[in-house]
Formats: sequence, C-alpha cells, structure tokens
Amino acid sequence: MAAAAAAAPGALGALQAGRARLVAACCARLGPGWRLPGSLTGPRVGPAMWARGWAAVAGGSAPRRGYSSEVKTEDELRVRYLEEENRGIVVLGINRAYAKNSFSKNLVKMLSKAVDALKSDKKVRTIIVRSEVPGIFCAGADLKERVKMNASEVGPFVSKIRAVINEIANLPVPTIAAIDGLALGGGLELALACDIRVAASSAKMGLVETKLAIIPGGGGTQRLPRAIGISLAKELIFSARVLDGQEAKAVGLISHVLEQNQEGDAAYRKALDLAREFLPQGPVAMRVAKLAINQGMEVDLVTGLAIEEACYAQVHSPGSERAGCPAGGIEVAKDSPRRGARAVGASPHRPVPAARGQEDKTSSGTRAPDGTLGGSCAFRCSVFHTGVGSVCPSHRLRELG
Repeated sequence: MAAAAAAAPGALGALQAGRARLVAACCARLGPGWRLPGSLTGPRVGPAMWARGWAAVAGGSAPRRGYSSEVKTEDELRVRYLEEENRGIVVLGINRAYAKNSFSKNLVKMLSKAVDALKSDKKVRTIIVRSEVPGIFCAGADLKERVKMNASEVGPFVSKIRAVINEIANLPVPTIAAIDGLALGGGLELALACDIRVAASSAKMGLVETKLAIIPGGGGTQRLPRAIGISLAKELIFSARVLDGQEAKAVGLISHVLEQNQEGDAAYRKALDLAREFLPQGPVAMRVAKLAINQGMEVDLVTGLAIEEACYAQVHSPGSERAGCPAGGIEVAKDSPRRGARAVGASPHRPVPAARGQEDKTSSGTRAPDGTLGGSCAFRCSVFHTGVGSVCPSHRLRELG
C-alpha cells in the first residue's frame, strides 16, 4: 500500500485535497463557528485546493473570513459611497487577501462593472482606490489562475486587465491611489492609471515583469515614463527594481509619502484628506480640468493650448452661471447656445463653422460632419481628425455634462 502511494504521489495529493473539500463542505453546513482542522490545511495541500474556512471572532458571535481560494466572489471588490461630510467620495476596496489582491478574472469583471457605473454617476466627485487587506495594495495578475489557462486564454485575459486599467484612467473625476502596501506589476499599473498616488513609507512598488521574462502589459511601459521620465522609467523596468515609499517620492512616482500607522491605512487617510479638499470645487470644472490636462499632455504645446481654450469655453459660456462654485448657479448652462469647442483665435461668443469642404447647409444652420449644429465640432474637424484614435474635447465634454 505504502509503495503504491509512493509510486503515485499525484493520486495521493488528489485524495487529500478531496478530503479537505469534503470536510470544508461539512463545516460550512454546521455554521460559521467551525473551522477546518489544521492537519487538513497543511503544506501537503496546495493553496489552490484550500477550502474556505470560517473562524469565530474571539469572544464574539460575528464570524471573520479565513483566507482561502473559495472566498465569496462578491467580496473581492467593495464599493463604498461615503456619506455626510464625505458625500461624493467613492472608495473602491480590493479584498482578495488569500491571493494578495491579484487580478483574477472575477476581480477584473467586478472592477469593470463598478467603473461603468461610476463614470456615468454625476454625484461622484472623487474616487479612491485602496486595499482592504493590510500590507498589500495589489500584486498584479493572479499567476496561479493564469497558469491554469490555455495559451489562447492568456492574451485575452491580459487584454481585459489592460482595458479595465484604461477605464480607470479615463474616469472623468479625480482618482487617487492609496498605496498602503505591496504594489507590483499590474498593481503599480493600476496605481499609475490614477491621477494622484499617495503611499506609506513602508509600501513597495515596482514593475517587475522582466524577472518573469515578460514586459508590463497593463500600460506600465507608457504611463511610468510619463510619470517619472523616460530614462528613469527604463532603468526601473530593465532592472525590475522595487522602491519603497521614500524612494518612490524622490523619483516623482507618488505625490505624498507618510509613515505607516498602527492601523495600516496611513495612505488611505491622506487620500481621504485630499478628496475632501476637492469636494468644495466646481464639479464640472473639475471634470473639464482633468480632460484638458489629459488631452493636452498627449499633444504639442500649441495644440494643448487650443485644447485648454476649447475646454475653458465650456465653463465660461456667455449668459450662464458657474455652479458647483460657492456663488451657486450651474456651471454649464444646459440651454447654452454654444456648448462645443472653438478654434484658436475665434471669438468666445461666436460659434466656429466646420472646416471648409466639411460642412453642409440645413434649414437650421451649418451642420458639421458629426451632425452637430453651429460648428460646435469645428475643433474636431481642424485638429482631432488628424490623429489616429484622437478624441474630440467637445464630444467628451458633452458626455461629462
């Protein structure tokens, strides 16, 4: 018998894993006060086969979760809408402790769903991305899940991670990454997609993919150079170097660094303070300012100034009041005669016609190629049609407003 078991260690491991799952199912039915015996969660059973256990909180009736591979999927991302003086602040809390908050298929799906809801919610003013797990921000892709994928599944999985990170980067409101722990690979790429990054001095950050003979695939090769400069970004990626909070602050990777507190949430508390500073400002002005900065950083200075001018026109329409400001009113009048962009040098009070050869006459006036009246998309015709994948600020502003 012993010889047979020794000859087939894989079969023995499978039997032990099956036993662990069976006991876990029984414990789950008995109630939250039961946990798996230690012998069944020993080193012989791999983490991917651990069953989810529960342990009663000392002296209390409320259970706490054991860290294992069967954590309820709905708990992997917690979306909290803060109230009272923090109304308008939304916190996205990643909660995959057993996997170091790594990106799984389910977590990516939940993030995408949450971002879709947030980007169209006009009551949201600032979004904080944080970890609900002490000592960890996000460790990148879930390699244990990835190793089980077929070769044909890996590419689409990485593409989905990249897509959700891009969605976060394109959120119309300010975003803050609160890094209170480890942020490696895709975890740092997630933080780079946020407008502002704050970290505890004990946090660790780095794009370490080259150690695995791959490269950053969630935007790291593009956003890191934009954040800290090309030469230093190359050095960090080539060496797979990991920085602590102080080092990250020194190179400009983060905006603020703080000594970690006993609760392990110093960065989150700083992020909350920053978000509170944003709340009194004009809500539409905040969105338009972010759009102007993001769009302008991708083009030359002359075009960037034109983008700023076009965006400024949206919050300074003649006859409209600017709301969200202490004086009250509305920041962009819904019935403003002109909500579109204008070209450089044009009068702020007069619509600009579409580019020559790109307009047609209608009974209601000049219609640009996109169907808008009054030449509100002249900016798109004169500038943004020249670039692949470029976005017209006028259209983006209408989406925001």
